[in-house]
Amino acid sequence: MHKFIVIPDSFKGTMSSREICQIMKESILSHYPQAEVACIPVADGGEGSVDAFLQAMGGQKVYVTVQGPYCEPVEAFYGLLPDGTAVVEMAAAAGLPLVGADKHAEKTTTYGAGQLMVAAAEAGCKKLIVGLGGSATNDGGCGAAAAAGVRFYDAAGNSFIPVGATLHKIASIDTTALHPVLKAIPIVTMCDIDNPLCGPNGAAAVFGPQKGADERCVAMLDQGLAHMASIVSRDLQQEILNLPGAGAAGGMGGGMCAFFGSSLQMGIETVLDAVNFDELLQEADLVLSGEGKIDSQSLRGKVVIGVARRTKKYGVPLLAIVGDVGDDIEAVYDEGVTGIFSINRVAIPYQEARCRARADLALTVDNILRFMKHIRN
Repeated sequence: MHKFIVIPDSFKGTMSSREICQIMKESILSHYPQAEVACIPVADGGEGSVDAFLQAMGGQKVYVTVQGPYCEPVEAFYGLLPDGTAVVEMAAAAGLPLVGADKHAEKTTTYGAGQLMVAAAEAGCKKLIVGLGGSATNDGGCGAAAAAGVRFYDAAGNSFIPVGATLHKIASIDTTALHPVLKAIPIVTMCDIDNPLCGPNGAAAVFGPQKGADERCVAMLDQGLAHMASIVSRDLQQEILNLPGAGAAGGMGGGMCAFFGSSLQMGIETVLDAVNFDELLQEADLVLSGEGKIDSQSLRGKVVIGVARRTKKYGVPLLAIVGDVGDDIEAVYDEGVTGIFSINRVAIPYQEARCRARADLALTVDNILRFMKHIRN
C-alpha cells in the first residue's frame, strides 16, 4: 500500500491547484491503482480559498446576502468545515470582480466582509479563518470593523463608516461594542504578502493602481492609512504602520490585527494547520507539490517551501513539479525539497507552453512514477 499527498499551488494563469491535484492523482493511480492519494488544493486567501478548503476537508458553502464594495446587495458566502471552522474570503464581498471596470479604491468598502464574519460567528463557528486577497478596497478594514460593531468618530463626534477617501477624518476609534461572538473565537487571517501599511511598498502604492487609483489618489490613500494607524496607536495601543502584512487587501491586514485581535499567518501555514498536515504525513511515501515558478522568492514562504519545511521534519521526500525553475535555488534543498522537475518539455514561449501545460504535467508525473517503480523493483 502506498500513500501519496498532493498539495500544489496554482500555476497562475494556467492551471488551478484543483486541476493540478486531479491530474497528479490520475497519474499516480495509473501506476499504483491501490494507492491512497490525499489531495489538498491550496489557495492564497483570495478568490477560490473557500472552495479549496471545502475540497480538501469537506463541509458546506453557506450563502449570505451582504453589502458589496459600493454598498449594493450581493450574494456572498463562507465555508463551514466539519470541525466547526468557518472560512471567509473577503473577496467574496469586496473583490475586484464585483466592481468590474468601475474601479474606485477611494470609495469601496469591506463592510460586507465584516458581515460575513459576523454571520459565520453567529452561526456558531468555533474558529474563523479570513482570507485576504483580490480586494477592490483600500479602507484599512474599517468597513469590516464597522459591520462588526467598531465605532469610528469624526472631529464633531459623529459616527461614520470610513472608506479610503475619508480615512483622514477618523478622530477616534471605539472597539468596546465589537460583536461579542467575535471576541469569543480565535481569528486567523491568511496573508501571503509582507507589505507594510504605508510607504512605497505599502497598500496604496503597490496595489492601489490596479484598483483604479491614479498617482494623486494613491498619495491620498496612503496618507489616510497613515492617519488611521496613528489613531489606532493612540486609542487601541497597537502599532500597525510597519507591521509585515498590514498592507494586504488595502490595509485590511492591519485592520484585522487592530480591530479584531487577529493574527496574520502565511496562507500555506494556515492550510497545513487546518488539514492536520502533520498527521497526514504519518506513513506517507511521497509528497508532490508545485507552483508556477520556483526561485529565490519561494523561500519567503510560498507553498512548496512551506510544505517542505513540514515534510523535512518527518523525513518524507517532497518533489516540486513546477512550470519554470529560476536561478540560485540551491537553498530550497536545505528547506526539505528532494527534487525539482519542470513540466516544460519543449523550448517554446510561455503563451504556447501554457496551452499544453495539462498534458505536460501529466507526462512529467508519469515519468517520475515510472522511474520510482523501476528503482523499487
